[in-house]
Order: sequence, then C-alpha cells, then structure tokens
Amino acid sequence: MSQAAAIAMATPSLGDAQRIRLIFCLLCACMVACVLSAIASAILQDPDNWWQVKVGLDFLEHRTFPLVDPYSHTFGGQPWIAKEWLGQVFLALAYRAGGWNGVVALIIATVGLTVFLMGWFLSTWLKPILAIGLTFVVAFLIAPIYTARPHVFTLPIIVVWTAMLFRAAREERAPPLWLLILVVLWANLHATFTLSFVIAAFAGLGLLTRSGLSKPVLLAKWVAFGLLCPVVSLMHPYGVKAILATFTVAYGNEAVPLILEWRPFNAQEQIFEEAVMLLALFGLLVSRLRIGWAKALFVIFTLHVYLTHLRFVYLPFLLIPLVIAVEVAQQYPSLSTTTWLMEKRDGLEKFFASRFYAVCGAMAVFLVAAAAILGSAYQVTPSPKTSASGALAFAGDHHLSGNVLNSYNFGGTLIFHGIKTYIDGRTDQLFLSGFTKTDDATGRSDGKPLLEAQLKKYAIGWALLTADDTRIPFFAELGWKRAYADDYAVIYLPGT
Repeated sequence: MSQAAAIAMATPSLGDAQRIRLIFCLLCACMVACVLSAIASAILQDPDNWWQVKVGLDFLEHRTFPLVDPYSHTFGGQPWIAKEWLGQVFLALAYRAGGWNGVVALIIATVGLTVFLMGWFLSTWLKPILAIGLTFVVAFLIAPIYTARPHVFTLPIIVVWTAMLFRAAREERAPPLWLLILVVLWANLHATFTLSFVIAAFAGLGLLTRSGLSKPVLLAKWVAFGLLCPVVSLMHPYGVKAILATFTVAYGNEAVPLILEWRPFNAQEQIFEEAVMLLALFGLLVSRLRIGWAKALFVIFTLHVYLTHLRFVYLPFLLIPLVIAVEVAQQYPSLSTTTWLMEKRDGLEKFFASRFYAVCGAMAVFLVAAAAILGSAYQVTPSPKTSASGALAFAGDHHLSGNVLNSYNFGGTLIFHGIKTYIDGRTDQLFLSGFTKTDDATGRSDGKPLLEAQLKKYAIGWALLTADDTRIPFFAELGWKRAYADDYAVIYLPGT
C-alpha cells in the first residue's frame, strides 16, 4: 500500500491531522512573513527594483507592449521587449496601492505563500515538525533572492509544478493538464519559465525508470504534455521572442561575468549555503538513502545551475527536498507522516485541532493588524545606494540637462524618474556588442582614454556616479568639476 493510501485510510481529508498540518504550515508562513517585515528594507536593495516598477507603471498608463528601448540614450530605439510584463504589472499595481510599502507587502505575501506550499507538500511525507523545520531552513537559505523583482512571483509556481509532476510520475499517472496554466502564467511573469520544460523532462524520466516501456499509452501522454509546455508558453504578447530572449543570458553574454547575481558560487561569501551542502553530502554518504538515478541527475542539475549562477540558489534548496522527501519517508519510517499519524497527539496538536477556526482567525487578525500598523508607522524606501535621491534633487533644482553617464547601480532610479540612462540593469537584451565591456574597462587603471572617448561619443552632459566609482579620479583629470557629493552619489559637470 502506498503512503498516500495509508494516510487516506488513517484519517479523513478534513480530519484533525490535516488541520494540524495546515496550522503548522500557516504558522511557518506567518513567522517568515513577520521576520521579513522586520527587515523589509532589505527587499529594496536591488537597483533593478526601480525600473521593474516603472515598466509596469508605463504599461498601466499606455496599455502597450514596447518593442524598442524607450529608457536609455545609448540604445534608445533598438529592439527591446518587456518579456516579464505581468510581474512588472503586479509590482506596479502594488506601488499604486501602497507605494514602496505596497511593493514590499506583495513580495512578503508571495514568499509566505511559497513557504506555506513548501511546508504543505513536505508534510505530506514527512512529520509536520520536521517538514516545517526544513522549510524554515530553506526560507533562510534562499533569502538573497527576496527582492522586488518578478522572479519572486514564480517561486510558488515552481513549488507546485515540481511537486505535482514528480508525484504524478511516482504514482504512474499522466501529468494534470491544469498544470499547463501555470506554464502560461510563468511565461508572462519571468524568463525562467523555460525551467518548467526541464523539470517536466526530469519527472518524465523518473516515470520511465519506474515503468520502462510497459505503459506506452502513459508514456505517450507524458510526451504530449512535454511538447505542449513550450507550445502554451507562446501564449505571450511577444510569442517566441520571449523564449529567444532567454537564450542571450542562458548561453552567456558579455554582461554576465560582470553582474554579481550571475557570478558562480563563491564559498567564501556563501558560507551558510556551503555548510548546508556539505552537511547534506555527509548525510548522503553515511546513510543508505536511495533515490534512483533519474532523481540523482535532477539533484546534479540543480546544483550545477546554482554553482554556475548565484541567482539560482532556490533551485537546489527549494526543489531537492520536495523531490526526495518521499524516499526519505519510505526508507526512514520514523520520519514519515504515516508514523506521525499513528502516534498519540500531543497537547499542542490537540489544541490546534480543537480550535482550528479560532487559531486561523486569530492569525488572520494578527496579520491584518500588523500590516496596518507597519503600513502607517513605518515607510519603506529603496536603498540610498541605488536611489541617489539627494543627487537627483540637486540635478532637478539646477536643471541639469543633456545625456547622463551613470554608474550601473543608478540606472534603475534614473528610469523611474524619467531620465534616459547610459547603462542600466536590462543587460539581458541591451548594452551589448562590446558596450558593457567598454564601460567596465573605463573604470580600470588604464581606462581614462576609453572614458574620454565615451564622453565624446555619447555627448555626455553630466555624470551621476556612486561614491566609490573607480572613474571618479579620471573626471577630475579630464577637467570635469564636482558639483555635488554625498555618502552615496557624486555629480560631475564638464569644466568651463
């Protein structure tokens, strides 16, 4: 008898055990949300937060999908698509509703939903306390990606997608067709939707290892589902262009090595992540856990992608536990939900089960009250390292005009404030053909001639630089005058 069948026989679908699981998962999500609320400003540290919101606001205002770049003076008019338009619209709607507080609240709610789903799927196989503890660890490990950008909206999707497909493969069923709706949603939210194809392929491979060729009709349904995934992803305003745009990054471009989130894993900086991976490796070596070669390949794939690009930290830590939880439960029954169901409920569990609606209501009231109090008493603002608020106020007061040469980290705020950029965070499609490499080279010790050439080529009228920009000495040597400076930003103007 399968574990799912045992659970079904041991307790009704709406029985005490399910209610206890549900409350545990809700509490876990609420606790993570409260922790993130206490450090809400950390969610707005990324310079791309600014332009992601601005693109969404422009869409809401004009109701058109851009085909060329409207935001830079260096690549203005060149092909560019807002391929993550739906995620940007979500951010813009949150901004309209509550400013940056609204944006942060939306991100925290999405992370909370992800945590809830993670805990729920894990507790299907593992004891709730173990599942929740593991979920807390995962939520902490992937915290670096909690930022106001569209990729966060795909986290709940990838959890459901992975859990449901591997469950279908394990139970030797056809994948649910309703999952294709998630592909459409994912494709319009963020460029990582192509990962859905890969995950489906690994789940299908898992089915093949279980049933071989003994069930050709079932295999045909899985193949058809796999072929439908890229087809339905074309339900996008830009069609196939959205898929093609992802390849410019997937296969690498000149900007990839220069951007922190696209750099490979560094053990000196990712200390906790390294410790967890080594601990997990130790556990696998000393245990007798067997997961099959298809899932082993999936584990290797997720680790490879993360070790290659830091931004994919969520792939191994979020997905590997979901995929191998069933083997852990089956091979170590003392850790399983089946064993937990047969145990006597402790005092806390009895309390949750008997006062299910009261506890849920209390949590809802607490969250609403906490949101209202924080919203009125605490205004979240983007990092001053990316906002250049003082410098932009100076530029407005002094009517600075002409093309600006800006540091990369100020590109987003310039877009948000309607100032065309020299460079910004849209390097997945723009600032290529040697431009980004040249910009990086202007900050090196021998970069002054290159900088001088760029100033002339792009008719630069003023420069907005971070306080630690390595090009600052060159501007003084070229006769430019410092017009403004604070702890985060510097403005230079041509000498007269």
